[in-house]
Amino acid sequence: MTNRLTDTIYSSPIEQMSDFNFDQRVAEVFPDMIQRSVPGYQTILHTLGLLTERYAQAETNLYDLGCSLGAASLMMRRHNTQSHCKIIAVDNSEAMLERCQHHIDSYRGDTPIELHCQNIQDTEITNASIVVLNFTLQFVPPEQRQAILNKIAAGLKPGGLLLLSEKVRDNSASMNELLIDLHHEFKRTNGYSELEISQKRTALENVMKTDTIDLHHQRLSEAGFSESGVWYQSYNFCSIIAIK
Repeated sequence: MTNRLTDTIYSSPIEQMSDFNFDQRVAEVFPDMIQRSVPGYQTILHTLGLLTERYAQAETNLYDLGCSLGAASLMMRRHNTQSHCKIIAVDNSEAMLERCQHHIDSYRGDTPIELHCQNIQDTEITNASIVVLNFTLQFVPPEQRQAILNKIAAGLKPGGLLLLSEKVRDNSASMNELLIDLHHEFKRTNGYSELEISQKRTALENVMKTDTIDLHHQRLSEAGFSESGVWYQSYNFCSIIAIK
């Protein structure tokens, strides 16, 4: 994903702001957008590779739910050492999947990757040893999140792994505002203007509803995971490991 295009989607004043959407414009600049917006993104991907080496089981499926341009799928394929595995990458944006296919075709690997254009609510999870939800669940309506986690837990083999990365909110209102401010400072450091930060925040308001870490653990326990823990957090972004 070298020579990436610069994200300038919100750099000019937008009179009528529409909800954020993973359309062609976002797909074109997504690598730049996520690198400049999500602290620790490369650390999460690197660690997914280490987890794949530990938790992938032979003759199973590895799922990348909300795969965007396929970074997590490619990381799992690079680090999978088990035989007869298949990676199933799912996204509901045709624009993202079109570019995802190009990225996948650019790298060789022994583990096949299948792309499915659908909502993750409609994805069957079967014979899975690893499932990745990398900043995906936050875009699903809150009332549908438990059912998705239930389905993932049911479809994972014993000892299977879920990697759940999310933007979160703190239980304390004042701490939550501090984390938001620090994240905005992170974006300023990466070249985003006040206008860009403000307009993107407005665009995300209706489509991204964040949960507390406590609620994530509660849902995972209810879904049937034996244990879950935060292995990484930077500002209001965290990544959780849950084991079947």
